[in-house]
Amino acid sequence: MFEKQKVNNLINKYPLIGDIITSNTVFWLNEKKENQVQEEQFSFDEVLEAQQRLNRFAPYIKSAFPDTMNLEGIIESEIKEIPYMKLWVDEKSGSGLSGKLLLKCDHALPISGSIKARGGIYEVLKYAEELAIANNLIGYNDDYSRFNDDAFYQFFNGYKIAVGSTGNLGLSIGIMGAQLGFQVTVHMSSDAKEWKKQLLREKGVEVIEYSSDYSKAVEEGRKQAEMDPKCYFVDDENSKALFAGYAVAALRLEKQLHDANINVDAAHPLFVYLPCGVGGGPGGIAYGLKKIYGDNVHLFFGEPTQSPCMLLGMMTGLHDDITVTDIGLTNQTEADGLAVGRASKFVGKLMEPILSGCYTVEDSFLFSSIKEMWEREHIFMEPSAHAAMYGPISLFNEGKSYIEQNNLQLDNATHLIWSTGGNMVPEEQRQEFLKNIL
Repeated sequence: MFEKQKVNNLINKYPLIGDIITSNTVFWLNEKKENQVQEEQFSFDEVLEAQQRLNRFAPYIKSAFPDTMNLEGIIESEIKEIPYMKLWVDEKSGSGLSGKLLLKCDHALPISGSIKARGGIYEVLKYAEELAIANNLIGYNDDYSRFNDDAFYQFFNGYKIAVGSTGNLGLSIGIMGAQLGFQVTVHMSSDAKEWKKQLLREKGVEVIEYSSDYSKAVEEGRKQAEMDPKCYFVDDENSKALFAGYAVAALRLEKQLHDANINVDAAHPLFVYLPCGVGGGPGGIAYGLKKIYGDNVHLFFGEPTQSPCMLLGMMTGLHDDITVTDIGLTNQTEADGLAVGRASKFVGKLMEPILSGCYTVEDSFLFSSIKEMWEREHIFMEPSAHAAMYGPISLFNEGKSYIEQNNLQLDNATHLIWSTGGNMVPEEQRQEFLKNIL
């Protein structure tokens, strides 16, 4: 924790920190926004390469995971209108939400049931392909369904993968890694839900638990990998492969919006609300969407009031040199996927010219939103996903100046809530959860 004088100096420089410390919900506008994507740290070519690699692996995914059959081995979720939730958001925002309200249904993604299914699974596949090519097991033009053969499983069993996670990334890495044959270790923070640990163990994944938070789990995972030349570490804080896998979603969303006859231009702006933990998932998606839509897309990250690590890092410019506990926050939240105290500097720097802003949301809202979404739309999403639902409410209340400053035309706007997880929650836990809030 920073000494009191240092915190006071930060409050003097960034008065919003005073509200953050007292757990008030806040809306922060990114003054460094330039509406252009920087290519120094990361290139859009890596996103296109990721898309091609996922297409190569589609025959394998289709054969190894029958729930992807109808999608021909492509891991993707639908977009759908949520008109009954729109009425609730209208009521909460107090000003009426112009345009459409859509849900990007990543809570229903196949294989691991969360947004992490893209980046996490992609990085495992990329590593598997590199090993297979280097050892002459396969060529780029071969049928990748062969990755399902026992010979590949035995080969990959000689290698290890490690990752630190609050839950959903661990699920995607663990499920795909174990399916291919890798020895996978997931270092889980204290925030991780018990059912996620149990599911991983059932898949043959080693789960190591920590009483401390996400950063400690990542640190320990990194240490383990450094000691073993045959252990590959998936670095949630700095991985370009994860980021590229997440960004592929933007290319697919572009097609989905086009197919639904939804225009995105100056007269039809697109507002996207993304739950944010360490930053990789929402960052990759935001990067891809800004590359595609430029000035016509407006991107906002939602974080719990006790864990606003990306907001804090970007606002102060300190990025990973500051944690939420440095200013006295607890980093305790029911939104386990967002319980991250220190943001990724790699992502934060990439977001500086393109992110419109960040907002915070109370856990009590997450529960209200879970209840309303279930009763009105019969959709179950994890608490983390509901951080996105607060986005338009926050924008039309605390963030109204953003609309005015940018002179935005809202009558034909599209507001997209990006869901993150929920489909994998066991029925028993889901019913217990709903029983407590209904």
